[in-house]
Amino acid sequence: MKLNILLTLSAAAGLLLSGCEYDNFNAPESMLTGRVVYDGKAISVRNNGPQLELWQDGFALKSKIEVFLDQDGTFSAQLFDGQYKLVRRGDAPWLQQATDTIIVNVKGNTSIDVPVTPYFNFTSDSYQKSGNSITAQFVVNKVVPTANVELVRLYLGKSILTDQVQREHLQDGNVGTLVFGQQATITTNIPDNLKNLDYIYARLGIKATASSEYVYTQVQKIALK
Repeated sequence: MKLNILLTLSAAAGLLLSGCEYDNFNAPESMLTGRVVYDGKAISVRNNGPQLELWQDGFALKSKIEVFLDQDGTFSAQLFDGQYKLVRRGDAPWLQQATDTIIVNVKGNTSIDVPVTPYFNFTSDSYQKSGNSITAQFVVNKVVPTANVELVRLYLGKSILTDQVQREHLQDGNVGTLVFGQQATITTNIPDNLKNLDYIYARLGIKATASSEYVYTQVQKIALK
């Protein structure tokens, strides 16, 4: 009986030590940062919408690391040093890549640009308040020749995180009159729930028929008083 008790205590102590060793593994200390870019410029997206994935070979418990994009097209992930496969997810406002995997060698703090080809992009966007209305002026460029526009929208919101999902107001533009490479406008009245604020945020978004996500302009702060 004493021998059985001793064996049980020894096994328990072994498990406890093993658990302590597991808990004492170092946390990842290297930071991978980057941008999704087209023509050298970051692509603006919906915050926590489009994703990238990181995979690392050589481990028994191989699983993906999901990397969400910030609205300005940047991302970050805290990792162990090593070689990773970065995958550009297909359900995004850019063309599916022929080779969607990029090899990334992380050693200390590492920064990369991830190239993508958006279906469309914006240039020359500006916003003007006149009385109780906001007018956005912009140019839409067609990047993928076979792409079709489904929606182009002007968003207004209380928060800098303004997009298709998180916003107080949206106004559809006229897709039928949109001419690529030429200036277009969308005008909307400021809704009652935003009129009395000191400032609001405005942003444009465009959606291709081939994607469920939008490409956006950078968010702009507009003073109301």
